[in-house]
Amino acid sequence: MEVFRILLNYIQRLLIPLLIVNIVGYILVVLKEKMYLKNNIIIIDNKHVTPQHLDKADLKEFIIDGTRVKAGDEIKIITKTKDKFEGILIGAIRSERAILMVTYKNEIKKLNVDNIIKFKIISRYSLFFSFL
Repeated sequence: MEVFRILLNYIQRLLIPLLIVNIVGYILVVLKEKMYLKNNIIIIDNKHVTPQHLDKADLKEFIIDGTRVKAGDEIKIITKTKDKFEGILIGAIRSERAILMVTYKNEIKKLNVDNIIKFKIISRYSLFFSFL
């Protein structure tokens, strides 16, 4: 029984500092993201999105179907041909009346706004940080 108590004490002394480091790291990441949002910097962590894609999308925040969307939002789109796309919004191309998104299959899709039947926001990029 004494060995079990010593082992439990050892594990406790090991896990409490790890928990504290984990919480501090999480707080620092949240503050970093909040700083990025304050400076209008959006992180899209995908190796298939190139600077050319980001430059092509000239609108980073716009209104579609009465909904205000921003680059980095997770969206779901259904087109007139009943194709369904889910992914992260990169932006919109004003001259072509199209939106640019990266799907979860790492495909870059350019969808004409006129061909979209249903547009739904799954989650907003900055919603988590709105209360800070």
